[in-house]
Amino acid sequence: MPTIKTTKTRIENLKKEYENLRKGKDALLQIIDEVELPENVYNSNAIENSTLTLKETEKILLEMEVSRDISLREVFEAKNLAQVSNYIKTKAKEMEINEETILLLHKILITNINEEIAGRFRQEGEYVRVGTYIAPAPEHVKRLIGQNIINYNSDNETYFTDKIARFHLEFEHTHPFIDGNGRIGRVLINYQLLRLGFPPVIIRDKEKKDYYRAFTEYDEKSQTKRMEKIISLALMESLNKRLTYLKGETIITLSEYSKKQKKSLTALINAAHRQTIMAFREKGVWKISDKAKTVK
Repeated sequence: MPTIKTTKTRIENLKKEYENLRKGKDALLQIIDEVELPENVYNSNAIENSTLTLKETEKILLEMEVSRDISLREVFEAKNLAQVSNYIKTKAKEMEINEETILLLHKILITNINEEIAGRFRQEGEYVRVGTYIAPAPEHVKRLIGQNIINYNSDNETYFTDKIARFHLEFEHTHPFIDGNGRIGRVLINYQLLRLGFPPVIIRDKEKKDYYRAFTEYDEKSQTKRMEKIISLALMESLNKRLTYLKGETIITLSEYSKKQKKSLTALINAAHRQTIMAFREKGVWKISDKAKTVK
């Protein structure tokens, strides 16, 4: 089901304002990206059941000592995903997604974790499942990935967030790798957004149930609406965050804002989740400009 007109209008208005305000402020946007990177890495790894906390992820990326024993695998999962996320910021400007790029991203992600499978699709006899879902046989992987890329790159009519949602659903449906499918899939969402001139988004671990439900609905009923909504909301939140910083406004917690405006915090959090107010999360805490309007 295509993204509704009101959501498209909101995204287009945010993008127009973003393009206008970002001129001459690349340094600020780079700082926002750098500060946000550990949060993005933490959430993507947490979705895959990493035991690292956000604080531990931050320390690992800053080459600081962590207070508890952590497996080398989890250290490399954090460092490698950060490297992949930084790499696509340049790569996305150069070319559309292709098979070679996907394999390179996977190689970076899995290096020092499992060299035998790094940078290659599943081969004969390598079957995978997610819960009760069994992914297509390995002999179909290359064809399915190729078709997904062709469908995405050749579709000039579907709204971009809907295209990205379908690509992501089909990529995870194919599950082309033995390991790293979810993390690479979420990196590709940001690759596609960056190529279109948008900032990266965070798919959050706390909303994992809804995210997984989107895959179930696609696998069982070919429905894409839930994933379209997840990506659209994440994009609006990312834009709202950057717009607030670009305007140089004072940022406060949503809790402080509710007291100042004498508004229900529950109602404001619900509005924030719907992105009908210019709220955004930093380290899991909802924040907003102290000058933000209560209703957009």
